[in-house]
Amino acid sequence: MNLADMLVYADIAELTTIAETYDCTCSSHSKNELIQSILSTVQRRDVMESRVGEMMGNDLRFLNSLVFENRSAYSLEELKARALNGESKLNEPSSEAVDNVARPPESSRNRKGKSAAPKPPPSPEDTARLAISRFKKFGWLFNGFSQQTRLLYQVPDDVKIRLRDALERRYRATLVVVDEPPVYRDERSLFTEDIVHFLRFVRDNELPLTSDGVLYKRQIQQTLELLSVNETIPSRGGWRFGYGRRFRDYPDRFSLLYDFVYYEGYIAEESDRLTLTEEGRNIADKFADPDPTKLYRFWLRLYKGAIPNLNTLTQWIMRLSTEWTTVDSIFQILQPLVRSYYYDTQQDVLERRVLVMLMHLGVIRWGETADGIRVIIMTPQGKWLVTGNTLAFEDTIKLGKPTV
Repeated sequence: MNLADMLVYADIAELTTIAETYDCTCSSHSKNELIQSILSTVQRRDVMESRVGEMMGNDLRFLNSLVFENRSAYSLEELKARALNGESKLNEPSSEAVDNVARPPESSRNRKGKSAAPKPPPSPEDTARLAISRFKKFGWLFNGFSQQTRLLYQVPDDVKIRLRDALERRYRATLVVVDEPPVYRDERSLFTEDIVHFLRFVRDNELPLTSDGVLYKRQIQQTLELLSVNETIPSRGGWRFGYGRRFRDYPDRFSLLYDFVYYEGYIAEESDRLTLTEEGRNIADKFADPDPTKLYRFWLRLYKGAIPNLNTLTQWIMRLSTEWTTVDSIFQILQPLVRSYYYDTQQDVLERRVLVMLMHLGVIRWGETADGIRVIIMTPQGKWLVTGNTLAFEDTIKLGKPTV
C-alpha cells in the first residue's frame, strides 16, 4: 500500500499528529484536508531530504533496516529489535548524565543541601519505542487496519522508495569517484572453481582430522596451495570467532569455502578423517557446478550474526560503486551504519569482512590508482547477485559448534 492509501485508513488523531510534525496548515477537523495537506508536504523532495539529512546514529540505522526489504508488515518486537540494532552501552549513563552527577545544578538540590538523584537514562525498551513513535509521526510507519494486521506495522511502498532515494542523494554528496585504475583484481568465478579444486583434493587424498575435527597443518597448507588466492594459516594465539564454524582454524576465504561445502553436504567430518559425499563427488567429477547464488546467500546469512545489517551494507555498496569509487569515501559514508565487533574495528568490519569478501565472491573489483588510493567497482555478476538476494533482518544461519 502507498501513503495515500494508509492515510485514508488512519484516524483523525493520527493524521493530526503527522500534520503537526510537518507544520501543515489545514483544519484538524477535516480528514480530507489533513490527507491532502500531508500528501502535498511529504511528497516534496526537499521535505524528505531535510528529514533524512537530520537523522543520525540509531535512527539512521533503524531507517536503513527498513528500506531494502520487500516484506509488507512487522511485529512490534521485530521493530524494537531493529530500533535497538547498533545501540551501544545502553545501560551506561551518557556523558551529560555523568556531568550532572559530578556537578548537579543548584535547582536539583533539596533544602538540606543534598543533591537530587539524576534522571536515569532511558531503558533499551523505551529507546526503541521512542524511535518507533518518531517514525509514526513522520508518516513512515502505520499500524495495520484489518483485524488480522492491526497489531502489525507497515511502511508505505512509495515512502520506502522516496526514503531510499533521499538516502542515496545524501550519501552520493560525499562520494569520491575516480577513473579506472591501472591495476585491479577481479575474482569472478574463482571461488566456485576453488570449491571444485578442494572437493577433488578431498576425493583424491586421505585427509586425517585432529581430535578437534580440523585438518592437520600439512594438509591445510597443501589445500591452500591449490587455491586461486594466497592465504596463510592463522596463528593459534589470535582471537578468531563470529564469522563461521571453522573461522577459528582456517584463513578467512578458505574458512568460508569450507563452511559452505560442509553446510551444503558436499563433505563429511567422520571420527578421524574428512570424506566426500555423493553430492560432493558429483561436483568434483563436474557432473554439477557450485551455485554462486547459493554461495552469496550463504555468506550473507553466515556473516549476519556478527554484522546484523550486512544486507543493508551490501545494498549501499552496490548502489554507490557503479563507478570506480574510493574505499575511504565508502567507509566515511557507511561508517554510521557499521558497528565494531569485539576486536574488529568499524574499518575492519567494513573493509576486511565485507569489501574483501565481496571481492572474493566476485561481487566487486578491487583496484589501486597510480597514487596508491584503493578503489572498488561493482561487477555485472555482483549487481545481479545483490539485487536478487535481499535477506530479512532476522535471517541468519548457525552451523553450530564443530563436532567429530
